[in-house]
Amino acid sequence: MLRLGRREFGTHEPVIMAIVNRTPDSFYDAGATFHDEPALARVEQAVAEGAAIIDIGGVKAGPGDEVTAEEEARRTVGFVAEVRRRFPDVVISVDTWRHEVGEAVCEAGADLLNDAWGGVDPRLAEVAARYGVGLVCTHAGGAQPRTRPHRVTYDDVMADILRVTVGLAERAVALGVPRESVLIDPGHDFGKNTRHSLEATRRLDEMVATGWPVLVSLSNKDFVGESLDKPVKERVVGTLATTAVSAWLGARVYRVHEVAETRQVLDMVASIAGWRPPAVTRRGLA
Repeated sequence: MLRLGRREFGTHEPVIMAIVNRTPDSFYDAGATFHDEPALARVEQAVAEGAAIIDIGGVKAGPGDEVTAEEEARRTVGFVAEVRRRFPDVVISVDTWRHEVGEAVCEAGADLLNDAWGGVDPRLAEVAARYGVGLVCTHAGGAQPRTRPHRVTYDDVMADILRVTVGLAERAVALGVPRESVLIDPGHDFGKNTRHSLEATRRLDEMVATGWPVLVSLSNKDFVGESLDKPVKERVVGTLATTAVSAWLGARVYRVHEVAETRQVLDMVASIAGWRPPAVTRRGLA
């Protein structure tokens, strides 16, 4: 059982995490949800389309202008409180690596801390334990926040992913984070080149076999773009193909921009696997 906020999710229940960037320079939407009203409209749309988790981020992942902890908190804390007020049952996640921001958003009502930079601030897990919220434990290859990989190598990328993510998850539980609220993430593109991210996808079942629920953040990423030689706005098909493979291999949570399209992919995979009946069954019965 995966438990996040007020929600519980069954073993074969895929979960969509919708991305809401509170940044003026995000790589995908270039600040479309930086201001409150468009961001709240995005939340409403995502929930209507089937997202159970809203992932709020105040700093873009890539290099750019410096964003202090104070500025990151200014972009996220009040918004978390408003989303909590308007959508009491939605799971609120905040994408941050800083314990100060983690503490502030937990006070405002966050249910999950999405640590995309692999425990670079070890106090973030302590915050999650203190507030009893969930934690995403990500493999970032030892990269520092907001840096791009350069000629990074692994003897075995999946072995390193397993070592790091399982270690972070076990530490979180030892600190007091509820075990049923801890997820592991292979960290596509974080501290990895395209071949590493493709191999992580191909071998995702090895992460699933650890017993920790697996989150994948695939949406429109560079490894998709390089695999198909497509710019950011033309990566949806490749993203959905990768989503289908990840679902077949057992991923549980999907961090996405395109919620409705992802919902269809996940429902179709679940129907093929036999976990979900078809929505209608008329063919051959008339």
